[in-house]
Amino acid sequence: MSKEMLEAFDTLEKTKGIKQDVIVDAIKAALVAAYKKNFNQAQNVEVDFDERKGNFKVMAVKTVVDEVHDNRLEVSLKDALAINKAYEVGDEIRFEVTPKNFGRIAAQTAKQVIMQRLREAERTHIIDEYSQYEDELVTGTVERRDNRFVYVKIGNVEAVMPHRDQMPTETYNPQDKIRVLVTHVGSDSKGAQITVSRTAPDVVKRLFEQEVPEIYDGTVEIVSIAREAGDRTKMAVKTNDPNIDPVGTCVGQRGARVQNVVNELDGENIDIVQYEEDPSDFIANALNPAEVIAVQFSNDDDEDEKNALVIVPDYQLSLAIGKKGQNVRLAARLTGYKIDIRPESEVEFVDENKDDSDKKETDDSATTDETDADNEDAEETAADDDSNVEATDDEAADSDDTQEDDSDDSSDDSETGDPDAETTDESDNSDDDQEADNDDSSEDEGSDTDKE
Repeated sequence: MSKEMLEAFDTLEKTKGIKQDVIVDAIKAALVAAYKKNFNQAQNVEVDFDERKGNFKVMAVKTVVDEVHDNRLEVSLKDALAINKAYEVGDEIRFEVTPKNFGRIAAQTAKQVIMQRLREAERTHIIDEYSQYEDELVTGTVERRDNRFVYVKIGNVEAVMPHRDQMPTETYNPQDKIRVLVTHVGSDSKGAQITVSRTAPDVVKRLFEQEVPEIYDGTVEIVSIAREAGDRTKMAVKTNDPNIDPVGTCVGQRGARVQNVVNELDGENIDIVQYEEDPSDFIANALNPAEVIAVQFSNDDDEDEKNALVIVPDYQLSLAIGKKGQNVRLAARLTGYKIDIRPESEVEFVDENKDDSDKKETDDSATTDETDADNEDAEETAADDDSNVEATDDEAADSDDTQEDDSDDSSDDSETGDPDAETTDESDNSDDDQEADNDDSSEDEGSDTDKE
């Protein structure tokens, strides 16, 4: 049994990556539990493992005392000195208490505990080893498949590829070599689990990093990727070096670099566009190969949803939308904008420069109207002043009439007997001839005066 056990430990360490120390500790804990269950004492029990022979022994640890009260936990000083004269009160002595049939009992009782500890050790080992490969591209071998998963052997572990992560254009047969992206390293009730994918956008990113040194060293940066696996992918790239064309760098000489990626993805179409800081230019590039006339943005209050209206020539409408809306759908994912495409014939363009000039003319017209209004107000004010002047003239005329009446009265008085007044009356009469329209009341007064 000892030889077979040691061989089993070596096999577990090679196949599962579990070290022998971990297995031994698990078996010791299981044997202690089995001894406690079958012999009702495990408070002072230890299990020793002989690495040379591969045997386990159960040892009971007892304390040396003057008077024994519990022989399961204590040993008298007299008995201890019989074993070794160096023992004193308070020392601990280990006695072997391995039962004769302990091997069978321990095997039955400790089986579940040992398997649980082994699964935990294997899970920890897998997580520690493969967590560093998360989001990285690795090469695996297809082992088998069922209705839910394709099982891929990666190193010494078996990874699963769910149906959603399988390329619709690919068929996976046993012993096929495939390159997959490690998307998740975790554990569940059955043990450690590694999930891989062939449809994740990062698969394209990692493939280009391997094909294009400028992307790997950071000279060219992949900004975003929008992918419909097995059919088409759009990738936006940029660079801070003005002497480097990021799109041409990714395409390679005669398309060699991008063609290697296309071959790895079973003929999937890849559109590489240049990223621009201006959203309108970026959206226009994302809709390649369609031609874009203009891009307009809506001023919505919702900041989370960004909308853009794209105007294209009528003959380019179907190309901009793409088959089943694929081109505009991928462009929207790539840019982060909700894109609405309209043909040129359905949209009335407004020239912004013309709008500015019209606005300026409107402002000038408004200024002119204000000036005219001010002039009209000034004319009205002047007219009011003229009317006031006329009123003053009328008052002056009335004053003159009053003076004339007084003159008439004085002339009438002169006729009564004053010779000097008569001379004055003649001069006044000459003035009266010039003023033909005197009031009747003045004549009547004159006549009454003559009668008197």
